[in-house]
Amino acid sequence: MQLKSCPLLSAILLILVASFHYQALAISPSAIVGNWRPIPNVDVLKVLEIARFAVSEHNKKANVQLEFVKVVKGETQIVEGTNYRLVIIANDKAAGNAPGNYEAVVWDRPWKHFRELSSFVKV
Repeated sequence: MQLKSCPLLSAILLILVASFHYQALAISPSAIVGNWRPIPNVDVLKVLEIARFAVSEHNKKANVQLEFVKVVKGETQIVEGTNYRLVIIANDKAAGNAPGNYEAVVWDRPWKHFRELSSFVKV
């Protein structure tokens, strides 16, 4: 007798695996989807890549010359992809390299090769 794939069985198994995963991490699903969560280490490559993208996109849109220095803090939010809310230090070349703090929000959907700067403001 051949076993055929069953979408219902697959869905049930996926739910069980996710449930065990959340229990093992002591995190509820509601704490993950939609809520902002702090990024413990903002010096990881992915966060730095997102921050550099934010500065570059802001430079293009606002016709300014900011230069990325570092990420001070960050949070993520799981949506259809991931939102990154980062506080970035950047030097303003037009103001004699005066450093400033900026808050950037970037929406990232890597499986679709999509990344968008949602906001970029001086704080």
